[in-house]
Amino acid sequence: MRALTHVAGALAFLALATLNSGGYRFGASDQAFYIPAVLKRLDPTLFPRDAALLDPQARYFFVDEIVAGTMRATGWSMESCFAAGYGLTLALLYLALWRLGHVLFRSPLAPWAFVAAETLRHRITKTGVNTLESYFHPRVLVFAIGVWAIGAYLRGRPRLAVSAILAAGLLHPTMAAFFVLFLAVAIWTTEPGARRDVGLLAVVGIVGVAWLLLAGPMQGALAPMDAQWRELLAAKDYLFPVRDWSAGAWVANLGTAGLAIGTLAWRARRDAGAPRERGLLAGGVALLVGFLITLPAVSAGSALFVQLQISRVFWVLDLLGTVALVWLLVDRPPQRAAQTPSRWRAAVAAAIVVAAAARGAWVGFVEHGDRPLIAVSLPDDDWTRVIRWAERQPSGAHLLADPGHAWRFGTPLRHAGRDVFLEEVKDSALAIYARGSAARVLERRAALGDFATLDADGARSLAARYRLDYLVIDRDLDLRLAHREGRFRIYALRNQR
Repeated sequence: MRALTHVAGALAFLALATLNSGGYRFGASDQAFYIPAVLKRLDPTLFPRDAALLDPQARYFFVDEIVAGTMRATGWSMESCFAAGYGLTLALLYLALWRLGHVLFRSPLAPWAFVAAETLRHRITKTGVNTLESYFHPRVLVFAIGVWAIGAYLRGRPRLAVSAILAAGLLHPTMAAFFVLFLAVAIWTTEPGARRDVGLLAVVGIVGVAWLLLAGPMQGALAPMDAQWRELLAAKDYLFPVRDWSAGAWVANLGTAGLAIGTLAWRARRDAGAPRERGLLAGGVALLVGFLITLPAVSAGSALFVQLQISRVFWVLDLLGTVALVWLLVDRPPQRAAQTPSRWRAAVAAAIVVAAAARGAWVGFVEHGDRPLIAVSLPDDDWTRVIRWAERQPSGAHLLADPGHAWRFGTPLRHAGRDVFLEEVKDSALAIYARGSAARVLERRAALGDFATLDADGARSLAARYRLDYLVIDRDLDLRLAHREGRFRIYALRNQR
């Protein structure tokens, strides 16, 4: 019976999380980086030009190697691997939240309310991160592993917790690093017998980071970004909190941190929490202090501190803030008549579940009702057929398209496994990880100018300068037509070698 309950709970969680995210979509958003990275692992001849843009970020992640290896071993398509990764992420997150709720709460209703509350996808203010995504993202998978690790720590298995999150660092190292800091401080606080291990881990970490920065591949990463680099990143309003955060953003994030830390402190003082909960308090304080003390380095533009995007620690603090709210509203008995607390807790827990279901129905069927709820492959439209045509071209083909094509038409052209002159949203995000990438994006923006006014002579000039092979555009130009898909014309800009 308990197993059936968990299966039903996991399926309900997957459904509500997917609905609240606007459905599942293959190829969306940050997969503009992950899909090309996997394609390059499968075929190293791909992206002979764009590798300079993709590689600086790819060197920090192993998810492309893992997905490519899975595809080779199983024969699965990338669509199948990413769909499986999405399902695995939500199943693990459900299990982790459920176990964590059972450790932290006393009421049998509270874990259900906690799980339901975490399906309410929202953006962590001015951090560039959402609590859930409508596609497979290794960052969310690592977050799920981190939540599981917190539960393992609270159940008295600190070494297992740290080992799990260290292994998860292969998927998304920065997200894992925040959980490592959180757990290391928590374990140091409550587990005197494990302090030697924590100290050894800290020494190894410091030595490893020092080597990376002084003699390894990250030499010079502490140097400040120059004006040109920072100019490109100016549009990323989550990278420089002191410069970009409004008063409301500070109130939202520090308020969430204050709610989480304050509630944990209150529980600890009154011995109302779970064993080892003082560790959660210490870990939460460490994350907040870590964010605050690195603000000067971030504001100065130190490349490493900007690339770490330390403001994302507020995602973990948001989780603890949800714990605080569920405890205050559902788990903590009000000081009233004997029967009132039970009715109150049941009503609030039910309200949270209903709110998650209602919001999910609105987001999934009304707000995003113009697209399929589940899309395990690219949509069957003219733009996808352009991508399929590009896949059939030689691996060295170089394509020019509207730099806003990813958000305008729904899918990045690099999903074809071919070099693309400029994709403004993802290219500028990738430029966070290398000054050369930033210079490349700025140069190409300037060279292209306004794509809406591009004419045949301008296209020929760009083709000669950057060795472009094809132009994808949705209007007529005086160029040789190589192919047409609906409203899209594909013009040949020079002969293929």
